Amino acid sequence: MAKGDSDTSTVFRIGVVLYDNLLGTSATLPVEMLKTAEAAARATGDNSRRIEVVAISIDKQPVHSPSGFDFVPTHVSGSEPECDLINLPTLWRNPRPALIKYRALVPWLYRLIQRGCTVTSVGTGVCFLAETGLLDGLPATTHWHYFDQFQRDYPRVQLKRQFFTTQAGNLYCAASVNAMGELMVHLVNRLYGRQVASLVERNFFHEIRNAFEPQSFFSDSVKQHPDEQITQAQIWLEDNFHTSVKVSELAEKFGFSQRNFDRRFSNALGKTPLQYLQDTRLRNAKELLKSSNLSIAEVANHCGYQSASSFARVFQKAFHTSPRKYRGTVRAKLFSPS
Repeated sequence: MAKGDSDTSTVFRIGVVLYDNLLGTSATLPVEMLKTAEAAARATGDNSRRIEVVAISIDKQPVHSPSGFDFVPTHVSGSEPECDLINLPTLWRNPRPALIKYRALVPWLYRLIQRGCTVTSVGTGVCFLAETGLLDGLPATTHWHYFDQFQRDYPRVQLKRQFFTTQAGNLYCAASVNAMGELMVHLVNRLYGRQVASLVERNFFHEIRNAFEPQSFFSDSVKQHPDEQITQAQIWLEDNFHTSVKVSELAEKFGFSQRNFDRRFSNALGKTPLQYLQDTRLRNAKELLKSSNLSIAEVANHCGYQSASSFARVFQKAFHTSPRKYRGTVRAKLFSPS
């Protein structure tokens, strides 16, 4: 947009770090997903955040990938404009030659992270992050094939072999390109909200998924809150989501006014009791649609909705597809004919 045009948008700038032998998809996928999110937001009339991309390396020489594609840097590390997000792609096979050749990236990364820049790293790209020393004592993951070597090279890093994605403050690690895709849905949700994140997810994944289920995601900021009363309310909601729930009565049950209950619940979990109830109902509904032969009306009833039509409206708003279409999609994947 030319200077002088009316533009009230905020720039979100992603820097993609380039080095020889990178896996091209791990460099381009985050950009493509963010650009898709930007377009989806614009389609709803939200022009508040524009995505800009810079390609960064130790010099401006083309970077070669094993797929035969060359990537051309636009900036030398240290000369780039301020970035909100830096992405470290994964490397094909042994990352050691790239770590040696591109050693100058390490102090540069260190400075960016110390200034608060968010960094995403994929597969063996996590090694560049580990080389800074800023992952010492923190959780991280990498590609499964490199687990043992990574543990030997970086013994102070808390390697989480069982997790596909980890977060430690502003540092994210994704074990694979697929895990990076799921991580980007999470980041899109933070940037543009749930509606845009759902649209991006449907564009890049075959079916709707919960990207950050406990078995796949480790975060140092997961809500392990100390509010025992709210914990008990959570447990009650998990056990009774299928019933008719009035937040005012639930608040009274646990000794709160509704206003104080909403505040305490939001402080502990980052969402209101109604949002938590809705998420719980939808999570269980998706599982029933996927794994049971219950009718849509029966699923709605089992999950606390008054009618199939009201359930369908909530489901459509949350996931931009109908319960019936969602079931068809996941069943096609689960039970495709041989």
